Amino acid sequence: MTSVTQQQIQQFHKDGFLVLERFFSIEECDSMRKQIQRIIEEMEVPPHCRVQFSTKEEEQLQAQGSSDYFLTSGDKIRFFFEKGVLDEKGNFLIPKEKSISKIGHALHANDPVFKQITHSSKVQELGRKLGLVRPVVVQSMYIFKQPGIGGEVTPHQDATFLHTEPLGRVLGFWIALEDATQENGCLWFIPGSHTNGITRRMVRAASGASTCVEFVGSEKDYDDNQFIPLPISKGGLILIHGEVVHKSELNSSESSRHAFTFHVMEAKDTTWSKENWLQPTPELPFPSLYT
Repeated sequence: MTSVTQQQIQQFHKDGFLVLERFFSIEECDSMRKQIQRIIEEMEVPPHCRVQFSTKEEEQLQAQGSSDYFLTSGDKIRFFFEKGVLDEKGNFLIPKEKSISKIGHALHANDPVFKQITHSSKVQELGRKLGLVRPVVVQSMYIFKQPGIGGEVTPHQDATFLHTEPLGRVLGFWIALEDATQENGCLWFIPGSHTNGITRRMVRAASGASTCVEFVGSEKDYDDNQFIPLPISKGGLILIHGEVVHKSELNSSESSRHAFTFHVMEAKDTTWSKENWLQPTPELPFPSLYT
């Protein structure tokens, strides 16, 4: 891994994202992949909790919102599935390891391998280079992007889901555990789109509502021509500003696109919204990135 230059950091502030190839070693990537296989082998999923992950707004509200399983996953390791992999009784139509969409949202706290990666010295050094004073880890996810069925992720800003006052305090670290290509669903970004604030928020619904979360405001219509693809090799890291607009397409290829991602908030002079779906708990206050 090469050290990050000031020029690259300026580029990040200009574009809202930064690609750092070969940030993690092949061995580090393989250790995460092996560990996730272990976690899947031990996975017990109560059928009523078989939440299918979706990013289309109505489906999101239905799938995630009708379930506390999603809302209370901030300090646990929980499982979310692709669409169409379960029958109406909640049984798997395809092998479970091929049906899973993501595992979240506290791998960084509850699993030794992912904890070590999240707090690795190179991540901490990068945080310091970015000028983060009191960064805390708010969530983490392992994303599978399964071959043939890995669903699209529609254009969005992470701050829609992870809101802070002021904005601009949330940063995503996205690690490719396999080569991410245009064929298997790499990320696409609109350079410079992190400077216009946000137009939509996902918030906790009032108690008694039919869903646990709701959206306030609406997503802008983005011009497809503004997006640029960011293919990246295994071990590469993409830094993602909380307000930059990004998406990924359906994976119609025969290879998966595994990634481990976590979000960090600069806690100094920042308020984490009480309306966010994700809240720190007494069992898991947001841990400091710096150890």
